[in-house]
Amino acid sequence: MRILVVEDERLLCDAIAEDMELEKYTVERCYDGADAYERLYVEPYDLVVLDLNLPGMDGLELLRRIRSERPELRVLILSARAQLSDKVTGLNLGADDYLTKPFALEELEARVRTLLRREFVRREPLVQVGGLCLDTVTREVSARGEPLLLTPREFAVLEYLMLCRDRWISQEELMEHIWETDANPFSNAVRMHISSLRKKLRERLGCDPIQTKVGQGYRLAGEERT
Repeated sequence: MRILVVEDERLLCDAIAEDMELEKYTVERCYDGADAYERLYVEPYDLVVLDLNLPGMDGLELLRRIRSERPELRVLILSARAQLSDKVTGLNLGADDYLTKPFALEELEARVRTLLRREFVRREPLVQVGGLCLDTVTREVSARGEPLLLTPREFAVLEYLMLCRDRWISQEELMEHIWETDANPFSNAVRMHISSLRKKLRERLGCDPIQTKVGQGYRLAGEERT
């Protein structure tokens, strides 16, 4: 899952991003409201953690535009504006949640998990493909019932392949959804992580469930597919 943190206090923004990355999310940082608005036009995010006092564009104005142009995007306001009227305004404008500063990272993590869980309302939070089971809530994955330890990036790749298991995923799509916007599109990062992921899956499953097709990309198959 991909998160955009919009916060002009750089140290706080970096701390939030690093914490979310430890939770195995793909996270990008933005310190300016106008810059965040431009990114939202071209990048696929699942959730925005949004401060309100921003340079370039006020957080409430950015929220108005998100609700007008990206109504499906989840928004968690993170602000020092702690008055009830501020919370009511933010929620009435369409924020999905409102957390006031100062806050505990553990609470932020819990609220992020709750918001992202809503994507799976129409399906079980457990995603299963063959011998693999991925819990979208706890952010854990098992292979044939045994925990499978993955790096955050390997987890993100596997999660995306499992959620999109019925179609081919190009290298460009993986790069766009999982890597940061400034990542080099011509790097071999996708191939390297696919290779390391394949090795771990092969050791646990006894087979390689990641299929490759020239010109189309990757697809995760159940063990019954060849």
